[in-house]
Amino acid sequence: MPTHLLQMLPAFLAYFAVAIVLLALFLLVYLNVTPYAELALIRAGNIAAATSLSGALLGFAMPVANVIAHSDTLIGLAVWGAVAGVIQILAYLVIRFAMPQLTQDIPAGRMAPAILLAVVSLTVGLINAACMTY
Repeated sequence: MPTHLLQMLPAFLAYFAVAIVLLALFLLVYLNVTPYAELALIRAGNIAAATSLSGALLGFAMPVANVIAHSDTLIGLAVWGAVAGVIQILAYLVIRFAMPQLTQDIPAGRMAPAILLAVVSLTVGLINAACMTY
């Protein structure tokens, strides 16, 4: 293995670890903000819950990935990752406000609201990622 790859390995592992911690923290917060138990619903085969949660995770991961690609420090990654998480939670709350039935639709397995929530999460994540290019 080339020497420069071995020299980059510690930075890779550090950024990867911080990103995984950010992802876990986002997931923990998101699962506690939503009034339904996504993981239990997903285990029971609820595709709407899987769709909406997948959109939220990808919507969060896009800006985090962008920050990793452009960041100079782990602290910068952590700060911008926290910003990305807050933005995603706000996006969920806006959709929940706009669609009050969402809290019943997802547990009932209704796909249209789940797809809308997933697409809003992805769209917000994409815009968020673009704004974090510096």
